[in-house]
Amino acid sequence: MSKLLVVESPAKARTIKKYLGKDFVVMASVGHVKDLPVERMGVDVEHDFRPEYIVVKGKTKVLKDIKAAAKKAEAVFLGPDPDREGEAIAWHIREEIKKDNPHVFRVMFHEITKRAVSDALGRPGDLDMDKVESQQTRRILDRLVGYELSPLLWKKVMRGLSAGRVQSVAVRLVVEREREIQAFVAREYWTIDVDLDGGVSPRFLARLTHIDGKKAEVGAAAEANALVERLRSISPYVLKAVEKKERKKNPPPPFITSKLQQVAFNRLGFSAKRTMAVAQGLYEGVELGEEGAQGLITYMRTDSTRVAADAIEKVRGHIASAFGQDFLPEKPNFFASRKGAQEAHEAIRPTNVDLTPQKVRQHLDRDQSLLYEMIWQRFVASQMRPAVYDQTAFVIECGAYTFRATGSNLRFPGYLSVYGVEEKDEAAGGVDGKNGNGEAGEIVEELPDLHEGARLKLMDVKPEQHFTQPPPRFTEGSLVKELEEKGIGRPSTYATILSTIVDKKYVEKKENRISPTELGFVVTDLLVKSFPKIMDVAFTAGMEERLDEIEEGKTPWLCVMRGFYGDFAKWLKTAQAEMKDLKKEEKPTDIKCERCGGAMVIKWGRNGSFLACSKYPECKNTMEYKTGPDGKVAPVPKEFVDRKCSECGAQMVKRRGRYGEFLSCSRYPDCKHVEPVTTGMACPEGCGGSVVRLRGRGGRSFFGCTSYPKCKFISWYPPIAEKCPDCGSSFLVEKTTKRDGSVVACPKKECGYKRPKPEAAPA
Repeated sequence: MSKLLVVESPAKARTIKKYLGKDFVVMASVGHVKDLPVERMGVDVEHDFRPEYIVVKGKTKVLKDIKAAAKKAEAVFLGPDPDREGEAIAWHIREEIKKDNPHVFRVMFHEITKRAVSDALGRPGDLDMDKVESQQTRRILDRLVGYELSPLLWKKVMRGLSAGRVQSVAVRLVVEREREIQAFVAREYWTIDVDLDGGVSPRFLARLTHIDGKKAEVGAAAEANALVERLRSISPYVLKAVEKKERKKNPPPPFITSKLQQVAFNRLGFSAKRTMAVAQGLYEGVELGEEGAQGLITYMRTDSTRVAADAIEKVRGHIASAFGQDFLPEKPNFFASRKGAQEAHEAIRPTNVDLTPQKVRQHLDRDQSLLYEMIWQRFVASQMRPAVYDQTAFVIECGAYTFRATGSNLRFPGYLSVYGVEEKDEAAGGVDGKNGNGEAGEIVEELPDLHEGARLKLMDVKPEQHFTQPPPRFTEGSLVKELEEKGIGRPSTYATILSTIVDKKYVEKKENRISPTELGFVVTDLLVKSFPKIMDVAFTAGMEERLDEIEEGKTPWLCVMRGFYGDFAKWLKTAQAEMKDLKKEEKPTDIKCERCGGAMVIKWGRNGSFLACSKYPECKNTMEYKTGPDGKVAPVPKEFVDRKCSECGAQMVKRRGRYGEFLSCSRYPDCKHVEPVTTGMACPEGCGGSVVRLRGRGGRSFFGCTSYPKCKFISWYPPIAEKCPDCGSSFLVEKTTKRDGSVVACPKKECGYKRPKPEAAPA
């Protein structure tokens, strides 16, 4: 009889099957096979929060096939991912098949290589029910919060909204950051640099740091100009001190999940979701030609920096042979993991350090190649010697004025030889070349070889005006960093949190920065007022610690559930009675209705707040509005376009809705004719129509013709009014692929013409 191995994904199953041969049947569960029902709560709070698990839609056949295979198998090995979710999947499968086959074992694959798979199957264990209960507790908590808060928001704000125990706190962080930015008042300040010549090349700049022994603070142009005139008129400038020291820059630890997402965003521009999808593929296995399929990295959901002893031994051997003994520390480098990290896992590293990025590049797509190279380089760098800099500082005096210049030369590159120079605060996204409070830092440049007491010639005085900067908006990288530092969520949840709050329209991404929408502000304020504990960062982080304690067997899961739900039920009852009802709320304004002269009021609708006539339903006039810096509300003037309504002949205006811009009759709502906004490109079919962006039933946008249905032109990619030079197609398209990046291509698959898309010119 053969043995049965069940893993999560088909890709992992295909890779492992090639290692095991005919003695094993390898099947994939394709994720969870059972879960709470979608259409109802599925949790019996009256009977110790008993969950109701049902077969996930579309998984009936998968589960049936697994059960049939289990009946015939000598033994069943359950090998879903080595985390809470994987343990829950294994448990659900065991519960379904244990009557058919009692010989059920749990195996864990931290990497998908022939050796690792063989080792895991050679020492099978049992399911970790503490881990199962931790996952179940999280699932029930999230279900209770989501399914009981969301209907409240439907009732008070609008249908279709959702709230989440963790996602709502993440939105709160974004909202609070935006309010810090709105409240920020810029402060003017000046830096004064002197251009000096010591008679030896090169000339250098030194910055004014002290006046009469006190820190130099120059706050206005008049003060700066007076200082410039004073500094030009005095002498001598004398090099009072030369400070020399060695500075070491230690290598970073190998990646954990959060740092992988942060650095992938900053170096590669990958979203957290994209990073995890690519990493999943690298973990599950890639075909490497004659070498066959192999997982290239270890498991990618981890918060531990631990590395297996044999992996350290191999990477040290690689460093010695590839870079030389000078780059190899006497002893391996070890890094501390954060408190509560799951040390059973390793850091994210290549499964075989000898598979360099150059060796595997031809077998990977573009995203896989970029991410694997980054992971490989970071791991190798983590076991190398520090980079060593010779740092020199000049302290210069001229009367009551003190200046400082700093020079830094790389003496030994160490780990930088493989990982490259890190940008300032790389993991967090940086603050656009300035330090945290928006002030310019010290000058670092090459300095001449001078000795103390040297007299310097003043060549120029260079004042520069600055303004303090508000805190930056979050990027995906810096928001993951914030969530990690505050203990919100866990490695497996960061990508889901970010994609959820964007998909639910609570935040939006513009130029890679995340800002709250009006909906995000409104819902956050309502939830903070009615559920201060649920929305409290410390409370949410504390709940993550309780879940960790359940996994470690320190706390019974029912104790956590009872403690949480007792308070939550009270808060919910109070909120149902007291939470502000935005659907019914009307804020008066002093704006008059342009149609009937009635007072306009601010109301809330599915596209946000708007101005409506207070005499509704007799008068159905509505208008967009804006709020000025003084808080005063003013209507947004209608943006008329050079087009007449095809139904009533009135002028058309441009409006904005939930799916972007569109054209509407200026007599709306009396005339409800609407049209999409044209791209300005004539239809390539030559029908006389124009190309417009449209939206299909599933929400996906596409490009079509204004003459539809007479003209059937359609393109899923933005069209370009240019003929294909190879096949003569009447248009080309802009598209982005994993392998080629952004390209201009022919829409005809059989043609294959493509060229790199030119980068936009800088503004």
